[in-house]
Amino acid sequence: MSFNELSSQEIQRRETLSKLRAMGIEPYPAALYPVTDHASKIKESFEENKQVVIAGRLMSQRVMGKASFAEIQDSTGRIQVYFNRDEICPGEDKTLYNDVFKKLLDLGDFIGIKGYVFKTQVGEISVHVQEFTLLSKSLKPLPVAKVDEDGKVHDAFTDPELRYRQRYVDLVVNPHVKETFIKRTKAMNSMRQFFNERDYMEVETPILQPIPGGAAARPFITHHNALDMPLYLRVANELYLKRLIVGGFEGVYEFAKDFRNEGMDRTHNPEFTVMEIYVAYKDYNWMMDFTEQMIEKVAMDVCGQTNIKVGENQIELKAPYARVTMRDAILNFTGFDINGKNEKELAEACKSMGIEVDESMGKGKLIDELFGEKCEANYIQPTFITDYPVEMSPLCKKHRDNPELTERFELMINGKEVANAYTELNDPIDQRERFEEQMALSAKGDDEAMFIDQDFLRALEYGMPPTSGMGIGIDRLVMLLTNNSSIQEVLFFPQMRIEKFNTGPDLKSFEAMGVPAEWTEAVYKAGYESADQIKESKATAVHQKLNGYRKKMKLEIPALLIEDVEKWFA
Repeated sequence: MSFNELSSQEIQRRETLSKLRAMGIEPYPAALYPVTDHASKIKESFEENKQVVIAGRLMSQRVMGKASFAEIQDSTGRIQVYFNRDEICPGEDKTLYNDVFKKLLDLGDFIGIKGYVFKTQVGEISVHVQEFTLLSKSLKPLPVAKVDEDGKVHDAFTDPELRYRQRYVDLVVNPHVKETFIKRTKAMNSMRQFFNERDYMEVETPILQPIPGGAAARPFITHHNALDMPLYLRVANELYLKRLIVGGFEGVYEFAKDFRNEGMDRTHNPEFTVMEIYVAYKDYNWMMDFTEQMIEKVAMDVCGQTNIKVGENQIELKAPYARVTMRDAILNFTGFDINGKNEKELAEACKSMGIEVDESMGKGKLIDELFGEKCEANYIQPTFITDYPVEMSPLCKKHRDNPELTERFELMINGKEVANAYTELNDPIDQRERFEEQMALSAKGDDEAMFIDQDFLRALEYGMPPTSGMGIGIDRLVMLLTNNSSIQEVLFFPQMRIEKFNTGPDLKSFEAMGVPAEWTEAVYKAGYESADQIKESKATAVHQKLNGYRKKMKLEIPALLIEDVEKWFA
């Protein structure tokens, strides 16, 4: 970034930086700063005259002559600090207070403070500063919200585009955002505790995979140079976790980053977090009990209660949850019975209800669309949708009472799927047939159909015990627990389009178009960043502007002729 592109505040802060260094003060010291306390701890356990060492951002200043108040914000919150000139500068030299504190510190600077705790006359817990140190100079001003006489807030940092791109600023100036991510960590820790108490083992499986298995989704593809082979970012970690069950582990789980090269909206991001768990000798009925107990515990650990508000809805997360079959759900909300219907009948039913279909859709996709469009949004309170048709679940064991169905459930909360679980298919012959059916769908044009994973089939042939598995979308669960309607609010750095940065003037492009060498810098200073920007104007306007700039700045370079400028546009 060139000096010409800086705001007046940014220029002033850089000048302040130079002044500090000229005074022998290093604005970015390398030495450890011995922090002993934090804002919240000082307030929670107030102890008069206790000596403390704190550090954080300077968030406000109220300078009042020889004494001043300020606010420091650390990782736990804000606390007021009190500066007294004569105590900080006991000798005749008052530079540290009069110049450094009052003139050379800016809001956003990191400072370290040594002092003692006290209460002001109005009862506010504060730190009396005995010594302060600049720890890091902020060269960009933080956005500061202003409140007018009517109580209206102006200039708040609320634009989503800016907040998601500059999450580091968002976290500083919007405290509720930080609380969202603290709750996210609490939720994951709660789940880990729930699993670890049952002696299930946390594991790691590959992100780069030769076959993107475990889910019907479009993958991201990359290339491994050393092996000279394509690799895929995983769409799910299911097949690797099942391999570990084959290998003898009784219960394994993983918090995994998965990647799906699909659309983006308020509930979908191409990179997302899923927890998947597989437990041997269990079935989907056991897993429903397990899942609702886990959700109840997480709600208590994160929110302190099981009854939470999500948008306009009050949702009760205390177990047990309602259980409804896929057939009954669709029948209830559409009057259409999917039982025994073939692909053509399902497609006609979808069309009659205004649901878009195409020739690549098999029975599973059609039923999925039917449920998603007409039923899903109605399940606000936690509800297990069970017994999915076999075409929808290529990795799931067939239902023990009806071979046209599978032993599968999805947990719906607030109109969205939160968890998905099976009694796992462990018959290698049946599994191979299901994979082959998926390949047939792929041949029809379904780009989300699963690949055949020959190694996984080989693993099943060695024998996998009866197993139940469950996957839960961490991002959607956190959205529920923090009352956020957008997935971008619960991801530190959601995926966005590439940001275009101004990299400064392209002086070489001026020379390439015919601008004389002695004029290139003047052309930039007159307001043109590149040759393309010049060509957006007319030759006569450019000629007039540049010669006007030459005259105003009294430049000792030859004036431009209109004929010369017109050649630039040729």
